[in-house]
Amino acid sequence: MNKDLIIDANETGVEIALLEDKRLVELHQGKSESKHIVGDVYLGQVRKLIPGLNAAFVDVDFEKDGFLHFLDLGAHFHSINKFTKIAINNGMNSTEFKKIKEPVLEKTGKIGDVLKQGQIILVQIAKEPISTKGPRLSAEISFAGRYLVLVPFSNKVSVSQKIKGIEERNRLKKLIQSIKPENFGIIIRTVAEGKSVADLDNDLKDLLSKWENLIKKLPKSLPPCRLVSEMDKSSVLLREMLTEEFNNIYVNNLDVYEELKNYINLIYPEKENILHNYKMQTPIFEQFGVANQIRNSFGKVVTIRSGIYLIIEQTEAMHVIDVNSGHRSKSSQDQEENALMVNCEAATEIARQLRLRDLGGIIVIDFIDLNLASNRKILLDKMTEEMAKDKAKHTILPLSKFCLMQITRQRVRPAINVDLSELCPMCKGTGNIKPAITVINEIENDLKYLSQEQNEKQLSLSTHPFVYSYITKGIFNSIKRKWSKKYDVKLNITSSASCGILEYTFTNKYGEEIKL
Repeated sequence: MNKDLIIDANETGVEIALLEDKRLVELHQGKSESKHIVGDVYLGQVRKLIPGLNAAFVDVDFEKDGFLHFLDLGAHFHSINKFTKIAINNGMNSTEFKKIKEPVLEKTGKIGDVLKQGQIILVQIAKEPISTKGPRLSAEISFAGRYLVLVPFSNKVSVSQKIKGIEERNRLKKLIQSIKPENFGIIIRTVAEGKSVADLDNDLKDLLSKWENLIKKLPKSLPPCRLVSEMDKSSVLLREMLTEEFNNIYVNNLDVYEELKNYINLIYPEKENILHNYKMQTPIFEQFGVANQIRNSFGKVVTIRSGIYLIIEQTEAMHVIDVNSGHRSKSSQDQEENALMVNCEAATEIARQLRLRDLGGIIVIDFIDLNLASNRKILLDKMTEEMAKDKAKHTILPLSKFCLMQITRQRVRPAINVDLSELCPMCKGTGNIKPAITVINEIENDLKYLSQEQNEKQLSLSTHPFVYSYITKGIFNSIKRKWSKKYDVKLNITSSASCGILEYTFTNKYGEEIKL
């Protein structure tokens, strides 16, 4: 599979499109002023305890307070809490850090036994604010790199379950144990498979530098404040997604290009040639067909090839997707066979839509009814196969007797919503338009003003084809001829299909549009 990353960076922010075999599968948007990044570490202050939920609300300088559940405090919360107090008051060096080894926090405790109102704590953003909810927080601090995840106050070394080879797992575990500092835990990521000690050591040093920067900032910080920020969104995506399958990365901003070039040289020097600085005048999303795919892929109704279409609705509690066969229902095939084919095609598009829109939470899909259990199993296998491409954690349940499928998908940030609507040129958003009969009178009044008050003697009028036909009808007694004679003006009239029926524009003899 060919993978291309298209990055459109401008003054308002960055848009990143992931193409698989030239087909848009993911779209990431980030405004330049946005600071809501998963992974950021904050010094927060407990605002309120909620014993009934066994949770607390923490002020982290967002519009809504962050939500911190007891289970998200982490096993090493006592150590992190002690470290925070010492570092804020007196600062801290590496020797003191190694000595902090507090008892493990039991999972069955109560939030009131650990936190109190006004307490200053170190937290990390686990989920961005979504809808009316503030960010979800975690007090189990970790720093993710290309190959490793650094976990302070934990001496455990664990290996990704996706690395299957026992020899490779043992090699990586021994290697990390030999280079990791004391009082740090390490999670070895899947992409670390086969990597040399130099690659892993460089990644570890980069993560340790983040932790050291946090220690330096703590004594000078007052809550709420951000201590550690994730890298820009494009670099985060590269860190998570960059594999040997990537063919090209195109970016239209020189500064971002240089940043990505340095980052690729650091993590994947052999892939430097896949990065390209796009310099053409055509907008980058137009050039690579991304803009057209966005227009066709968002909205309530999504049409699939062969006439099938989906209806996607969003509610506060869940997303609902209805599968419709369209004109495929007229096929001469057996009804059950036709329903299976339609459902399988829809499953492919639904899996793409979930990634593209980043839909999370509960998703209910209403497939076309299948009577045979074997066909329902085929559809389940098809959806499982398509969803395997999705890196977000998800669970797929078998179809119910009503042919409904339930999917839960990890929700970390708000769903992508692209507004494809345009302001109505007729009513300008008011919902009301002038009577059609008045357009001729308005044109004549503007013509009179331009010719008599502005002394324009040569004008061009562009209007809707219907209005054009009405004004120019007749050779010797047309409205155009009457106007030209009455106002002593040379008038040229053209029709434009892009004009609304009540729209028209005047231009002077130099071709400049006249604003009225």
